[in-house]
Parts: sequence; structure tokens; C-alpha cells
Amino acid sequence: MKRLAKWRLFSLFAMMALILSACSGKPYLSTLKPAGEVAQTQFDLMVLSTVIMVGVIAVVTVIFFIVVFKFRRKDDRIPKQVEGSHKLEIIWTVIPILLLLILAVPTVSATFKLADVSPMEKKNEEGKTDALVVNVRANLYWWEFEYPNQEIITGQELVVPTDEKVYFNLIASDVKHSFWIPAVGGKLDTNTDNVNKFWLKFDSEKAADADNYFYGKCAELCGPSHALMDFKVKAVPRDEFDQWATAMAEVKEPKKAETDLAQAGQEVFNNSCIGCHAVTPANTAPEAARLAPNLTNFGDRDRIAGILDHTEEDLKDWLRDPETFKPGNKMTGTYGELSEEELDALTEYLMGLKVMEQ
Repeated sequence: MKRLAKWRLFSLFAMMALILSACSGKPYLSTLKPAGEVAQTQFDLMVLSTVIMVGVIAVVTVIFFIVVFKFRRKDDRIPKQVEGSHKLEIIWTVIPILLLLILAVPTVSATFKLADVSPMEKKNEEGKTDALVVNVRANLYWWEFEYPNQEIITGQELVVPTDEKVYFNLIASDVKHSFWIPAVGGKLDTNTDNVNKFWLKFDSEKAADADNYFYGKCAELCGPSHALMDFKVKAVPRDEFDQWATAMAEVKEPKKAETDLAQAGQEVFNNSCIGCHAVTPANTAPEAARLAPNLTNFGDRDRIAGILDHTEEDLKDWLRDPETFKPGNKMTGTYGELSEEELDALTEYLMGLKVMEQ
């Protein structure tokens, strides 16, 4: 029995360690370090509900021990019966109602506030919205971000301005996914048959703490590489965002390679990759024909495939065998085996796809 008790204790500590391992406290990832209005509202509600639950548990525990030690049975006398006591019935009826009201009022208020996406529906004379809108399309296992007002498309890395509301249209191409930036707001599903809408606001001071990068995740079990379906969010001041959007929009034609090696890589790209990847931001292809992330600004990004370091070696490893890093992805087997010379050339070309240096 003692050994069984020890194993139970060990299992309890193991489970607690597993649960608490998610509370890393990283400013770019942790829900316990809210980095925006939505995340702060949800965090406050979580704290309020936790305080109330812990308070109820504490009060019940105190009453339990008072009863155990003060009124424990010392003789055969029957203690005073409280059945039918109107006073007690009122107390244990009114208190739960008050607690529910304390929880319900701010929760309902926050629900309506966070669900208000009316600014993204109002069109100006140009047929565009004054609010910043991003159309998010989730795929196995990558993300596409389309800015309809700016008429640009990018993938894997979402760029947003800080200290203003950013509105999102969420949809999926294949199976159900879930769009989630843990430090900035709660998750919302992306479905194949309807568009979900919500907004987020990125705090500039919190973004600075996170080096202007937040981590995004898929929160819906969507396949073998579900846990690897990451994306990055670059949150920058409004003027810097405008510079980025303008630089992206100015790319009208695929960037020409500047070195002999990059030119060779561009030929490899045109022969093997361009059928799925676009290298101009104004991608007019139908959504169903966009089979892979847009690579217009690939050289400016922070990660490769959302999970690997943005280095030449990691890019070559990814191109050699993407299945090793993302099992079940749609890129594996779509192009032939590349020689080392072709990998060097293709890497040179892809790393040169930058818009901010133009």
C-alpha cells in the first residue's frame, strides 16, 4: 500500500509538472502575460473566476474543519437539527446567486465587447474599410494572410500595427484549424464552410518586451503536424507597418536574382516551385489554387516553415526532406530530388527575396 501511495504521489507531481510546463512565462507566448486588450480582458476574467472559486473552497474548508474539531461527537446526544431553517436556506441560496452575478455581469459584458466587429463591415467610398482587416486562411500546415485594403498577400508571418484594433476573417481550406496567438488573445476556429470574425489589439510596450515577435499556433487537432503549424506575428508601430505594406505593394514582378548563383536558383525555383509558391504579393489566383505560402518577402522572415531557424542550413535541410520536419505536409514529393548545387543556388535565391531593403 505504501508503494502504491508513493506512485500516486509521483503521478500527481508529474501531472502538475506537465501542466505547469505550459506556464513558461515567455512574453511572446504565455497567456499569463497578456500583451493586448483582448488577452488582458480574458486574463482578468480568469483571475476573477479563480479568486471566487478559491474563496469558496477556502470557506468550505474552514467550515469543514470547524465542524470536525468543534462539533465532533463526544457522547450519544443528537446535535441540533437545522432542517427547515429558513435563515440557512436563504443564506446558501443567496450567496451562490450573488457569486454567479459577480461572474456573469463582467463575462457577458466582455463577450459583447469582444464580439463587436462592426467597424470591419463599414465600407468607405473606395469600397474599403477604415479599419485594418486581415483575411486568414489556414491550410495543412501553413497560414496565409491577405490584407484586402492593401491588396497584398503573405504567408507564415503576420505583420500588424500596435495599439490599434486589427480585425480578422478566419477560414480554412481543408480541415478545421484554430487561430491562436496565446499572448494576445483567445483562440477561434477556422472552418471550411463559414467565416469567423474577431479582433485583436497588440500592446506596443508588451510587443517591445517580446522583441516585436509573438508566436501563433493552431489550437485544433488537424493532423500529424498539428503541433508544428506555427506562425509568427511581427507587431510594429503604425508607420513601420505602413512602410512594410508599401514595400510589399511595390513588388509588381518577381524579384530578379542579383548574383549568378541566385540566378541559377531562380531557374530551379521556376522549374520546381513556382507552381505552388507565388513571389508577388498581389496574388490574383483563386484561393483554392494557392497551394503553398507566398514567398515574396521570404528573406525578411524570422522562421522557415514556421518552426525552423531562418538560416541557410535549416533551409537546405527543409528543402532536402520537409517530411522529416512536418510529417503529412503537402510539399513532400511535389518536386524531384535536388542536388547540392541546386540546393545552394535555390537557397541563395530564396534568401534574397526581401522587400524592406528596396
